[in-house]
Amino acid sequence: MQKDLTGYRGKALDLLISSNVEVGSLIEVVDEETRYEGVLMPRYELADDEHIVVKLQNGYNIGIKIGPQTTIQQIGSGKKPKYQKPSIPKSRPNLPRVAIVSTGGTIASRVDYRTGAVRPALTAGDLYAVVPELSDVAEVKAEILFSILSENMIPKYWSKLARKIAQIVKTGADGIVVTHGTDTLGYTAAAMSFALQNLPVPVVLVGAQRSSDRPSSDAATNLLAAVKMATGPIAEVVVAMHKGLGDETILIHRGTKVRKCHTSRRDAFKSINVPPLAQVREGEVEILVKEYQQRDKTRKLSLKEKFEPQVALIKTYPGIDPRIIEFYKEKKFKGIVFEGTGLGHLPEECFPPIKDAISKGVVVGMTSQCIAGRVRMTVYETGMDLLSMGVIPLGDMLPETATVKMMWVLGQTKTPEEAGKLLLENLVGEIAKRSVAEEEAFDEAGL
Repeated sequence: MQKDLTGYRGKALDLLISSNVEVGSLIEVVDEETRYEGVLMPRYELADDEHIVVKLQNGYNIGIKIGPQTTIQQIGSGKKPKYQKPSIPKSRPNLPRVAIVSTGGTIASRVDYRTGAVRPALTAGDLYAVVPELSDVAEVKAEILFSILSENMIPKYWSKLARKIAQIVKTGADGIVVTHGTDTLGYTAAAMSFALQNLPVPVVLVGAQRSSDRPSSDAATNLLAAVKMATGPIAEVVVAMHKGLGDETILIHRGTKVRKCHTSRRDAFKSINVPPLAQVREGEVEILVKEYQQRDKTRKLSLKEKFEPQVALIKTYPGIDPRIIEFYKEKKFKGIVFEGTGLGHLPEECFPPIKDAISKGVVVGMTSQCIAGRVRMTVYETGMDLLSMGVIPLGDMLPETATVKMMWVLGQTKTPEEAGKLLLENLVGEIAKRSVAEEEAFDEAGL
């Protein structure tokens, strides 16, 4: 019978065959003075032929380079790596009712050993099942809306998600949790904030930086905190993610003021220019601010889920080609958000196409590339010139939030004048009431 040595080739494969082992074997690997013991794991199909992968007793996978002195010996039989769906814990109807809506992402993913990539795999029901502690927090009903990676999220999906959440709210649910990939989590959080106004109960978006089959996964702790927050007092759209590298505290960020600031750390998400709203520590919700919308199940949700997708986000840089602006104008885009330099500036070469675009009804807003602070276009001549053309300063709105708001505003209004006025209104906390000191802003962002 042919042994399972998935992903191995070349000299690594030859050594494994001569050692009479296969994936799932408990092996001892000795190389000169170093000794490892663990279960042989598969490799992805594009891997080199100089390493083998072993899962140690502590649960971590390590790669071991094959050398001329390397020996491998089977010392027992281990379990082949595979996904098994756990049983769902018994329900407790006396607890608050929380709906989990799955859209995909790493929190609903596992490693594909054929390619070495992370792919969508787990259903929302699986998420409930693998965190049995949820049964002590809420009566959970789970369903899949999408099963996509977050880079594939588009405005029409936001509308569908908002309608689904509104439908769940009507059933009397005490809170909603949305599982989502982290890369565009901030965009979707902002979109839900604008689409679901006057919320009676919390809507908590949550993701994970590490897939659920890794020992360092943050999926379970994030999900558990999100469900706890969904039973809490803040009836807003929020994001629940790790505060630090440990598992002690999950921060709760306002959906319009949060940004992903690291590619892979578990504490990648930060509140920008404002403090987090709350934290979940040792299973308890602690409110960190004085102003927030309180839970009130008698409040009537206002669903405004229409988004205009023909909106562009343009980052300025030295040497930017003004024809980029011409392109969006010719494609009949209805709005442009600039991520300008400093206080909200653009090169003078961009002025003519911007002026022409505005004259043709394109709504143009300005944000800053800087992490902390807000645009102030009345300080320098460049800013004054842009203001005189009709460029709208968007305060301390994050570029991501401003882009989503532009899409939402253009979905609600009929004229550029109406859109411009609505852009400047602070609707759901997207514009901070004051600019905090630089040191304070960076401390609050953890930077």
